[in-house]
Amino acid sequence: MKIRASQIQRPKPRRSGVTTVEFALVLPLALFIVFGLVEFSRVNMIRNTMQNAAYEGARAGILRGGSVNKAKREAKAILATINIKNPRVRVTPDTITNETPEVEVKITVQLGDNMWVTPKYFANTRMVKSFTLTRESSQSGF
Repeated sequence: MKIRASQIQRPKPRRSGVTTVEFALVLPLALFIVFGLVEFSRVNMIRNTMQNAAYEGARAGILRGGSVNKAKREAKAILATINIKNPRVRVTPDTITNETPEVEVKITVQLGDNMWVTPKYFANTRMVKSFTLTRESSQSGF
């Protein structure tokens, strides 16, 4: 019986370090992508929460019996749900009465104080959101 050259088992080449080298090259890129996704998700979460807080604060201001303090308190309570640090909440006008036609709530947040992974890249970046609501009026006074 003749042995063909295709039947001869040749030793496989050694590849013991290839996996380690590939892992070392791919890991930094994979971590960069993951941390970038986390940070941009955090920015989006802050943006949406700020918009909601501005709306709810303005709504608290235009309701009967609303005040600047109620509007600020409502906005800060919503911002606290995602641990926003050092928010600035400004309500216009300075005094709200039952005849006040509209209320604006403006929220300013320093992103560098509120990022999870890379706060130094957002150190001088501020995000500002505002919302203005007009009071509804009725002839009957209710």
